Amino acid sequence: MEQLKTTITREDILDGSVYEEQREEQRQRIWKIKNNRRLSVGPHATFYFESYDTMLYQIHEMVRIEKGGEDQIRDELEAYNSLVPSGKEFVATLMFEINDPDYRTQILNGLGGVEEAIELTIDGSSVKASPETDLDRTKESGKTSAVHFVRFELTQEIINKIKQDKPKVVISIDHPNYGHAATLAKDTLAELKRDLAW
Repeated sequence: MEQLKTTITREDILDGSVYEEQREEQRQRIWKIKNNRRLSVGPHATFYFESYDTMLYQIHEMVRIEKGGEDQIRDELEAYNSLVPSGKEFVATLMFEINDPDYRTQILNGLGGVEEAIELTIDGSSVKASPETDLDRTKESGKTSAVHFVRFELTQEIINKIKQDKPKVVISIDHPNYGHAATLAKDTLAELKRDLAW
């Protein structure tokens, strides 16, 4: 198994012209990776499990768009490195994807605290999601954000279960207004195993 990378460094960031030459190839590669790191839970929630590769791509794209030079690169590294799994966790961006703006507002108004109601279950062992605390994503009104960042910190016991041949891994949201669960597909689980330090 290849060496697990848990930190993006300045040396990993390509010069703009070099990245431009490689961009289409990178986009194709990342699309394949992301496609296996996506899990829909219920009708509106989608988890996008992040990795070194997805965050490196994100930084390159942000720098390409904003062209902020070294200051921006430093800021992006600080922001996105926190979403690179450490080797003993899964990290995900959770998005409530609802196209209709009025319906989206209606749904989000009823999902206050949803970030505290997420759980990962592996063959009977459960891990509660820890939401990122960079800012409060549920307002006093009870409305939640359409985007959340969560991490599942894994014990060695749970990592050992995940390493087994065919573990059953389920993500659930147990909120009064959104109670749904989904099982990770074989390809998704295989991709997520790459986030673990073996």
